[in-house]
Amino acid sequence: MSEQRETTVLFANVIGAADLYAKAGDKPAHDAIAGCLAALAAAAEGAGGRVVKTMREGLMVLAGQPDTAADAAAGMHSAVEKMPALAQAGLTLGIGFHYGSLIQQGTEVFGDGVTLASRLAEQAASAQILLDEDTGKLLGPLYRAYMRKLGPIRIKDRAEEVRLCELVWRADDNATAMAPKRAPEPAQRVELALTYKGKTQVYRRDKENIVIGRGDDCAVQLASEHASRHHCRIERRTDKFVLIDLSANGTYVTVEGDQEIILQREEFVLRLHGWIHFGDPGTVSKEVLEFSCE
Repeated sequence: MSEQRETTVLFANVIGAADLYAKAGDKPAHDAIAGCLAALAAAAEGAGGRVVKTMREGLMVLAGQPDTAADAAAGMHSAVEKMPALAQAGLTLGIGFHYGSLIQQGTEVFGDGVTLASRLAEQAASAQILLDEDTGKLLGPLYRAYMRKLGPIRIKDRAEEVRLCELVWRADDNATAMAPKRAPEPAQRVELALTYKGKTQVYRRDKENIVIGRGDDCAVQLASEHASRHHCRIERRTDKFVLIDLSANGTYVTVEGDQEIILQREEFVLRLHGWIHFGDPGTVSKEVLEFSCE
């Protein structure tokens, strides 16, 4: 069963692998690249991204929002920059990302947005982050300050030109990296408790990405046949937890004391205490997830 949704797709390509193989030899170069990919995956996931594919010399990452992709991109560049050179041959990255629609079928994701993100990464030079202008408009103000427009370019397999932007994660060799310059988290520490079938899980990390649905890879796995495989997602955004509907049948949310609402590919900021139903309203649904934000 395939599912269409809106998200950010990021590709990171390792640059310098051929030179490393030539100078260091096959086994040392292979081990160094494997270590590099592991460090990149850790950096991406630490920023809130999810690695969905590891290639021979690169990664494909899904990130809910463009800001999360920007976090991941800056963290990945910082990670590879810290790696020691081997046989005087260092590795660098070219990164591209795009926010848009994709189709997910099992562990595979595809669609025009995936292709565009891949092409942007191919265009990226060493230590560069590229994105299209439409994605750039969705960045928060702190990241937009680091973005510069490069103008329209032709990209393979696309009839129309793409208006290209660069996210300048490091201004020069002496500048600090972009990611640490983001505004500090608010002092208020909010945690989210989710209770399903008598089991409660508490989430309080700065970066949370909680997927709920019937899929085996979900943090909360539902039993209802009316729920989608990836029915909804809850993201931590500064001091708030945001519920994002990804489903075919909608997500029903009731905050205690308020009327029930239905989300259909929409977002909702969870607050106080309430209940979430999947695919059916609370009056008929047998599946209920209780939430509490404190």
